[in-house]
Amino acid sequence: MKPIRLKNKQAKRRRLSNRAALTSSPERPRLSVHRTSKHIYAQLIDDHNGRTLAACSSTSKAFLADAGEKGKSERAALVGQEIARRAVEAGVSKVVFDRGSFKYHGRVKALADAAREGGLSF
Repeated sequence: MKPIRLKNKQAKRRRLSNRAALTSSPERPRLSVHRTSKHIYAQLIDDHNGRTLAACSSTSKAFLADAGEKGKSERAALVGQEIARRAVEAGVSKVVFDRGSFKYHGRVKALADAAREGGLSF
């Protein structure tokens, strides 16, 4: 098997394994995190109604103006604070954290810690 195909297959297995352990409800939507080499994305998803309640990423123009010359972990923390603020505006305080196929380390952890400081509990 080609290396990239194997890598994608392993990531899919990790993502599905992690998601199988999660149980979201309308009261506790899923906080999904996606990370690329440069950016990080977070969104609150209500799986029962199939709706995205709030979303935030490090690629939005308003965010890039605030981020300036900060590092990737600091930008992830800003995204975590922003998603927490938008979640509270949407009336959500408890969520289920979905890290996808990514380790709970580095930027993913920084985002989660900032979201907790912003008022989310998970």
